[in-house]
Amino acid sequence: MGFVATFDPVSEHERTRAALAAAIPRLARLLREVPDLDAASGVPRWSVGDVGAHLTSVYLAYGSVVSPDAADTAVDWGSVLPSGDLPFVERITAMNDASVAVVDGEGRARLGDLIAERGETFLRITGNLAPDAPVAAPWYGPGPTLTVAVVTGLMLGESLVHGLDMARGAGLPWSIGGDEASLVIGQSMPTMMSLALDTAKARGVRVAFDLVVEGGPRLAVVVDDGAMTVTRDAPPRAYDCRLTVDPAAFLLVSFRRTPIWKAVALGRMRAGGRRPWLAMRLGRLVATP
Repeated sequence: MGFVATFDPVSEHERTRAALAAAIPRLARLLREVPDLDAASGVPRWSVGDVGAHLTSVYLAYGSVVSPDAADTAVDWGSVLPSGDLPFVERITAMNDASVAVVDGEGRARLGDLIAERGETFLRITGNLAPDAPVAAPWYGPGPTLTVAVVTGLMLGESLVHGLDMARGAGLPWSIGGDEASLVIGQSMPTMMSLALDTAKARGVRVAFDLVVEGGPRLAVVVDDGAMTVTRDAPPRAYDCRLTVDPAAFLLVSFRRTPIWKAVALGRMRAGGRRPWLAMRLGRLVATP
């Protein structure tokens, strides 16, 4: 197995853009082929149409924060953002519910077209931006600032995973390649794992994970008394647990689409190091809506 020791952020960002550009027409075609938008999806409380509506709203939201003045991406955030200082999971859950309601009946009739239009708009307005250009993400709260690279990785991850959710409900094929999944992990997870840390569960915890993605990035995930840092290509250090993972399997486990026991049983996630039993703890420390 090959492991990437170093990475070029500009090159990797361009590959992520190319992967997103390839995923968008796949999603549009999938939505146009869905026989019943009201069928149950891979998300327990959402129909296939609900997932499609959510995804088109995600595309619109990220385009809006990258280019707030663009007419085709404008969003009235005051009417959408949840009020109050909610914990991460509750805040994102509220935003997800709101995102489904944003798309009306007319929009649902043309979800494939909306996906194509909004995906192409995002790629267009980010085409000349540097990977490290800052981007606000108000749905995560008033503090976090992401980058164009992180946002692009997030959009690719949402596209791949929600494509699977819709395909499962519609009985249609959908694949997630290892290279695509590796790009999502490398571009978005170093930021999002730290942001989604369950600080209450992490209080008093001190543990270091060596997360090795087969054919992809290598991440040092360090939890230190309620805080988490995730670093790519970290200098050598002692780790408590090493996790060697297949990229697509790790992506689906991270999004709670595949149970970790199944990935382990299939040999797609393996734990080692001084304290391999700590591997199960990582997933419990990172909150997921």
